Amino acid sequence: MTMQQIPAQGAEQEQRVVELSISGMTCASCVGRVERKLGKLDGVQASVNLPLETAVVRVPASISDQDLIDTVVATGYGAHVVKPEHDVEGGHDHDHTPSLLGARLTLAAVLSVPVLLISMVPALQFTNWGWVVFGLSLPVVTWSAWPFHRAAAINARHLSSTMDTLVSIGVTAAFLFSSWQLFADPTLTQHGGMAGMDMSEYSLYFEVAAVVVTFLLLGRFLEASAKQRAGNALKSLLTLGAKEAHVLRTVDGERTEVTLPAQALIPGDEFVVRPGEKIATDGVVIEGHSALDTALLTGESIPVEVTAGDAVTGATINTSGRLVVRATRVGSDTVLSQMGRLVSQAQSGKARIARLADRISAVFVPVVLVIAIVTFVLWLLLTGDLDAAFTASVTVLVIACPCALGLATPTALLTGTGRGAQLGILIRGPQVLEDTRTVDTIVLDKTGTITTGTMAVDDVVSLHDASGAELLRLAGAVEAQSEHPIAQAIARHATDAGRLPAARDFSSAPGGGVRGTVDGVTVTAGRTGWLERNGIRPNDVDMAAFGAVEDAGTTAVWVAIDDAVAGFVTLSDSIKDGSAAAIERLRRLGLRPVLLTGDNRAVALQVAATVGIDAADVHAGVTPAGKVDVVRGLQAAGATVAMAGDGVNDAAALAQADLGIAMGSGTDVAIEAADLTVMGNSLEQVAQAIELSRRTLSAIKGNLFWAFFYNAVGIPVAAFGLLNPMLAGAAMAASSVLVVANSLRLRGFGR
Repeated sequence: MTMQQIPAQGAEQEQRVVELSISGMTCASCVGRVERKLGKLDGVQASVNLPLETAVVRVPASISDQDLIDTVVATGYGAHVVKPEHDVEGGHDHDHTPSLLGARLTLAAVLSVPVLLISMVPALQFTNWGWVVFGLSLPVVTWSAWPFHRAAAINARHLSSTMDTLVSIGVTAAFLFSSWQLFADPTLTQHGGMAGMDMSEYSLYFEVAAVVVTFLLLGRFLEASAKQRAGNALKSLLTLGAKEAHVLRTVDGERTEVTLPAQALIPGDEFVVRPGEKIATDGVVIEGHSALDTALLTGESIPVEVTAGDAVTGATINTSGRLVVRATRVGSDTVLSQMGRLVSQAQSGKARIARLADRISAVFVPVVLVIAIVTFVLWLLLTGDLDAAFTASVTVLVIACPCALGLATPTALLTGTGRGAQLGILIRGPQVLEDTRTVDTIVLDKTGTITTGTMAVDDVVSLHDASGAELLRLAGAVEAQSEHPIAQAIARHATDAGRLPAARDFSSAPGGGVRGTVDGVTVTAGRTGWLERNGIRPNDVDMAAFGAVEDAGTTAVWVAIDDAVAGFVTLSDSIKDGSAAAIERLRRLGLRPVLLTGDNRAVALQVAATVGIDAADVHAGVTPAGKVDVVRGLQAAGATVAMAGDGVNDAAALAQADLGIAMGSGTDVAIEAADLTVMGNSLEQVAQAIELSRRTLSAIKGNLFWAFFYNAVGIPVAAFGLLNPMLAGAAMAASSVLVVANSLRLRGFGR
C-alpha cells in the first residue's frame, strides 16, 4: 500500500498529510462519525469530504497509516490510503457505484410497476394475486434495497441512525407485515378484485415497500453518478498538457529532432516548439522569439512576448515564431501539476454540507422506534389483544415510512435541475443549493466571464494627415500577413471596413511588429522599439498620446507611413453584452460583486467602471494561487463567497469558494471544479443560476416541512389505533403527491 504525503503548510515538525479513500458513507452523520473517531487519535486532525468520499488527515509521526485505516474500519466503513497518482481503485463502496445501483434501480422499477398496478387497481386483480405480488416484491425489498439495509445495520452496530435506517425499517415493516397477513390467511386474495377482503382488519402493503425502494434508489443513483464525476477535475487538468515533445538530440555530431512522449522529458532536455504547438513542460527559451497564449493558465488576454532567457510554462501555446526551450521542471514539479494539487486541496478543505433530512432523521428515527414500541406495549397491556397491538405498532412504522421525506429532496432537485438544463444551467447536487442560500459575495473572473477573452480594435487614432479609415486600411493590409493574435485582430477589423489591398516586401520581427509596401507606400506597424529599429522616432507629443491610452488599460500599436508616424490603433478585451445588467441583477439578489483578474490594474479598473463594480472591489495581477488566497481572505473576513470563472487558472479558486460557478464556454477543468455550470457565455445566466438554486432549495425546505408535518399528525393518530394500515398507506401516498406537486412548480421558473 502506498501513501500520498503532502507537505503540511504551517504544520508542526514531523507532521504529514495523508489522504484516505473512505467507502460506505451515505450521509452527514457518517462524516461526523468518521471525523470524531479519527480526531480521538492523539494529534490527528481530519476533514472528511462526503461527495469525494475522501478524508484529508493531518498526522503526527507517532501515528501510522494502518492506525488510521484500522480506526475507520472499526467505525464501520472501508478505507485505504490514496495512491499518489490518484488511483483509488478498490476504494469505492461497490454497493454505491453507479453501475450496480443502476442494476438495482432497473430491477426495482421493472418489478414495482406491476406490483403497484395489481395492488391499487381492482380490475387488474386475479385469483391469489397477493402471492404474485409477494413474489415480485421480494427481490425489490432484499437485493434492490440492500444498500439501505447494509447501511442501517452498520449504523445500528454503532447505536446510531440515518435516513437509511428509516428506509430499511419502513420497507421491512411494510413487507413483513404484509407477508404475515398473507401467510396467516393464505386465502386472503383467493378472489379477484377486492372481494373477500375485510379492509377494516387486513391489507397488503407490498406496493408501499416496492415503490419506496424504487424512488429512493433513483435519488441514490443520481447522487452516486455525481460523486463519480467529482474527481474528474484533476483528470481534465492533467490532459491539458502537451502529449509529445520534439527533443533535440546529437547523433553523429549533428543535431536532430526526436519525437518523445512529454512525460519522458527530464530537466536539461532541449525541445522545439513550433507555431500552434503547446509547450511540453516548464522551461527557459534558449533560441527564438514568439508570443505565447497564456490565457489558459493565467487568464491574460494579451499574448506574452518571449525571447531567449525568458521562462515559459508548460501547456501554454506558441502562437507565432519557432522556439527552442530547455526543460527546467517536469512531471509533478510543473506549474500545471501544482495547480492540480491546488484544486485537490481546495476540494478536500471545502465546507461540509449536512443534508437537512439526515440531520432531522438522526432524532426522528429513534423517536419513531420508541413510539412504535410504546404503542405495542400499551396496547398489549391495556387490551391484551396481540393482533391489535402489533397492527397499531406496525401502522406507526408504516405511516412513518419516509416516502415523502425521501422524495422531498430528489423530486425538487430533479425538477429544478431539469428546468435548469432547459435554461443552460447545471446544478451539481443538493449541497450546492444550501450554499446559494447564504452567499453574499460573488467573485467574477474578468477574462471569459465579464469580457469575451478576445482582443478587438477599440479605436484608430490619427495623429497627422492620414484619415483614420486610411490608417486602418494600410495597417490591416500589412498585419494580415502576420499570425500574431494582435495583428489578426487588427486585420479582422480592417476587413470588416472593406477589402484590403495586397502587401509586398513583407517583413516582421516576433514581439516587434510588421513592415511592408501597400499601394506604393511603406507601412510600418508595431511597438515603439520596432519603429526605432526602422529609424522612425515618434515625437514627444505623439508619445504622450500613445502613453495615455496604454495607461488607461488598452493595448496600442503604432502605424507609420513612409517612415513617419501617422497614428496608432488601440485594442482591448471587449466586454460581453449584458455583463453590466447581470451585475446589477446580482446586486438585487443581495450579492456584492468583486472583480478578480490576472490582467494589469489599469485594464481591470476600466472593465470594473464599465460594468458597475466598485474600484475597492478590484483585485488585479493575481496568479492562480493568488486567486485562492483572495477567496480565502474574503471568507476569513466573514463573507460567504461565490466564484464565477472559465479558465484553468480559476479552477482552484472555484473549488475553494463556498459556491463555484463555471462558464460553460470555458475549460473542462473549470467546469468540473465548480458547483454550478452555465452552458452559455452570458453573465446573466450566472444570476439566473443563483436564483434558480435558491428557488429549488426553498421547494426542498417546503417539502421537508410537509413531510414531517404529516408524520407529526399521523403518528399519534396511528398510535391511538384510529388509523388502520390501509389508510396509513393512503395518507403516506397523499403526502408524497403533495411533495411532488410542490416540486413541479419549479417547471415554471423563468417562463
